[in-house]
Amino acid sequence: MSGIDAAFRRLRSSGEKGLVVYLTAGDPSPAASLAYLRAAADAGADILEVGVPFSDPTADGPTIEAASGRALAGGMTVAGALDLVAGFRRTHATPVVLFGYYNPFFRYGIPRLCRHARAAGADGFLVVDLPYEESREAVPTMREAGLDWIPLAAPTSGMERVLEVDKAGSGFLYLISLTGVTGVRRSLPPGVAAWTRVVSRAVRLPVAVGFGISSPRMAREATRHAAAAVVGSACVKVVETHGRGRRGPAELQRFVRSLKSALR
Repeated sequence: MSGIDAAFRRLRSSGEKGLVVYLTAGDPSPAASLAYLRAAADAGADILEVGVPFSDPTADGPTIEAASGRALAGGMTVAGALDLVAGFRRTHATPVVLFGYYNPFFRYGIPRLCRHARAAGADGFLVVDLPYEESREAVPTMREAGLDWIPLAAPTSGMERVLEVDKAGSGFLYLISLTGVTGVRRSLPPGVAAWTRVVSRAVRLPVAVGFGISSPRMAREATRHAAAAVVGSACVKVVETHGRGRRGPAELQRFVRSLKSALR
């Protein structure tokens, strides 16, 4: 059983909904980034997505795009993100998903990346721009290394495709709540609840709903028919606001705790 599987089993046993928190590796600096990851875990995040910065993050809105830019300007790399995961793993057991785009992973070398990710203590990968049809080279290598491949489904995905990626993936199914890029929004799009209910009843993997969730109320609403909520831009915004300041991790901890409280 993977660390992600164990987390969802624990959540089911306790009757809780899960909270997946995204943060960009190296933002605002490698040392400060580690402090923010630890703060999110201490506040109750069930799974962490560690975003590997990329210069052309096509699925991301301005908040995460800016965070990637800051991280890259500070020298963050794939190897640096792996070091960050290893540093986190020395003190925390919270499952970690390496979240990113295929180009940096491909350039690093998929077999080498999987070996190093496993050694660092990562639990899985979510590759935003790697379609299911093109994943058949990378995914078996991830599986051989004992790492989950987190599939994605969007509102434009037909049920046939949803079932295909559910069968191919592991860990959880990331259900994108809207068409468009990431970013803080005030409400979930109409129809998300109905779509989530249909998908959750049809698939075998736990469903985590993401994109746009920015408040405890929205997290609770997103998980009415799902196992977890993913909160990214709103958490990255806290990092952007407080940067390397001493209050930053405490402010993120406060925000994450409020999200998690809404899911219990």
